[in-house]
Amino acid sequence: MISRRILLGTVAAFAVGMAAAPAIADPASALAALEATVLSKGPNGEDPAAASSVELSDADMAKIRDMGATAAIVMHYGGNDWSQAQINGLETQFERMGIEVIAVTDAGFKPEKQVSDIETIMARSPDIIVSIPTDPVATASAYRAASEAGTTLVFMDNVPAGFTAGKEYVASVSADNYGNGVAAAHLMAEALNEEGQIGLIFHAADFFVTRQRYDAFKATIEGDYPSIEIVAEQGIGGPDFSGDADRAANAMLTANPGIDGIWAVWDVPAEGVIAAARAAGRNDLVITTIDLGENVAINMAQGGYVYGLGAQRPYDQGITEAKLAGYGLLGKEAPAFVALPALPVTKANLLDAWQAVYSAEATDNIKNSLK
Repeated sequence: MISRRILLGTVAAFAVGMAAAPAIADPASALAALEATVLSKGPNGEDPAAASSVELSDADMAKIRDMGATAAIVMHYGGNDWSQAQINGLETQFERMGIEVIAVTDAGFKPEKQVSDIETIMARSPDIIVSIPTDPVATASAYRAASEAGTTLVFMDNVPAGFTAGKEYVASVSADNYGNGVAAAHLMAEALNEEGQIGLIFHAADFFVTRQRYDAFKATIEGDYPSIEIVAEQGIGGPDFSGDADRAANAMLTANPGIDGIWAVWDVPAEGVIAAARAAGRNDLVITTIDLGENVAINMAQGGYVYGLGAQRPYDQGITEAKLAGYGLLGKEAPAFVALPALPVTKANLLDAWQAVYSAEATDNIKNSLK
């Protein structure tokens, strides 16, 4: 049961759009409330629709199968568990719909590579492209050309600059990235007993969802936990996000020897923070992050640096994105922005959370680490 106070705080935050809930004394209650709502707005300020509202009837599925459609999955980066789960969800649902996936690309976080990927794919005239733009401005012209050629576009998380849902693309699908930033902040506060010094390692790029995470984490700490002081912040640009975060965390630990915790914008940078903490002999450092990758899950299972994180639901996101592509093929009206709730994760619910995130049991490495 969620208290009236928590619900009122969540509604107030949602009403102003991407704003942290009012001060809440109990991090555990705040974390529980996050799974019942979505705090994020869409890239163009859209209200979120629930993934459960995106449905294809048996008749819809039959029509789509008769089309013999093709699809391409154009990723910003493929080298993490989140991306692979998205791809798995997309491929699973496309197979159910009788849609052939003709290409899966990895831009390595390089906009110019992603533009080239799109141009190469368009030579094969796919009916559908599902993608996450590396840079909303630098890639916009390539996506626009695809849209004008009649390709159905569905986006995950990020949307090209100047694009409008229902015109250039069908819809965008995301986790509640603002909510996951809030979750990571409450988890940090819980681990530190609501006091101490922390550092922030954020994504130094024009990337909508990672900015949401940073804004949410910082606003929640500053608004809800006055005894936690943010003493250092550092942006990282990649493509070596783990290495960049290692160096940034090392600098923070050197300049601020009393620092108690570091937040990293997603799991790969968090791995770099783990490396820096080990090198500095800081076994007491607390890390929170976003995204449930295997390496941070193992560290959490072992009772290591990672106390907790806010998880996305990438497999379900992929399922939803594929269904929305079906909406586009059928000319069916779609919600502009679909979001899935945040999922706070600690060692206590790690195995259940892994199942929810990936629609599969946790790996043996994670299970063995819990033992």
